[in-house]
Amino acid sequence: MHIHVNGVPYRVEAEGQGPALLLLHGFTGSRATWEPYLTNWTRHFQVVRVDLIGHGDSAAPPDPSRYTMDRAAADLAGILDRLQISRAHVLGYSMGGRLALSFAAWYPDRVETLLLESSSPGLKTDTERRARRERDEELADRIEREGLEAFVRYWEGIPLFASQRNLPEKVRQALRKERLAQRTRGLANSLRGMGTGAQPSWWEHLGRIPCPVLLITGELDQKFCRIAEEMKGQFSRCRWRTVPGVGHAVHVEAPRLFDTIVMEFLLHQGKFPNS
Repeated sequence: MHIHVNGVPYRVEAEGQGPALLLLHGFTGSRATWEPYLTNWTRHFQVVRVDLIGHGDSAAPPDPSRYTMDRAAADLAGILDRLQISRAHVLGYSMGGRLALSFAAWYPDRVETLLLESSSPGLKTDTERRARRERDEELADRIEREGLEAFVRYWEGIPLFASQRNLPEKVRQALRKERLAQRTRGLANSLRGMGTGAQPSWWEHLGRIPCPVLLITGELDQKFCRIAEEMKGQFSRCRWRTVPGVGHAVHVEAPRLFDTIVMEFLLHQGKFPNS
C-alpha cells in the first residue's frame, strides 16, 4: 500500500500480528531487503517495511532538502500514526540505521528498542562533515551523469562490500536486481539530503536514548566495528554482537545468525544485562 505523509507517497507493507517492528533498509535498498525474514518475524510481530524516500516504490522528489534526516524521521512518525502504532521496535541497516538512530533521538517515546546494523551516529566534527558532504555531492553528480547501471557496477566494487563477492551467485543477483530497481534522482538526492555528512552528529546524545539498544556488526567490517565499540560505551542500555567471517551487510552474508541475534534480542531483551 501507499501512505501519503507530508506530501510524499511512501510504499509501506505491514504484515503479521503483535508488537510493531519497523524495518529500515540501507542505501540502494528497499523493503525487499527484509523478505527472507518475514516468515519467522511475522509470527511474533507486526512487521512494517518502508521504502525510504527516493528508494523502491516510494516517491523521489526533485528537491534534495525533502530528504533530510529530520524530515525523513517526521515521515516515519506519520506512517506509524497512519497505522495506529504508538511505539515500535526499530531495526535499521547502514543508512536505515542512521535514520533509526535519528528517529530514536527525535521521537524517543515512539521507540521500544533500537537495533542498529552496521550504523553510525554520524561524524563528530564540522570539518569531517563538510568533507563528507563534498564527497557525497560528487558521487550524487556521478550517479546523475553516468546513470544507474554504471553506478551499480561501481557500488558493487567498493571495499565496503568486498566480502559480498563470496556470496552465492543467486544472492548477488538478487542484490543487483534490488539496486538496479532504483532511480538516479532518488539515490542522488538521498546522498545529498541524508548522507553521513548531511545528518546531525548524535555522538553527544547517545547516553540520553532511554531504550535498550542492540548493535550488530560484521567482523570483517573493521570501520563499523570500531564505531560500534565506541558507541556501546555511551548508550545507557546496550549490547553489541559481532558476527564472524562477514562484512557490512550481516543480514545478507549470515542470514540465519542475523535472524537468531535479532529475535533473541527482541523476544528476551528485558532479561539482557545493561552491558
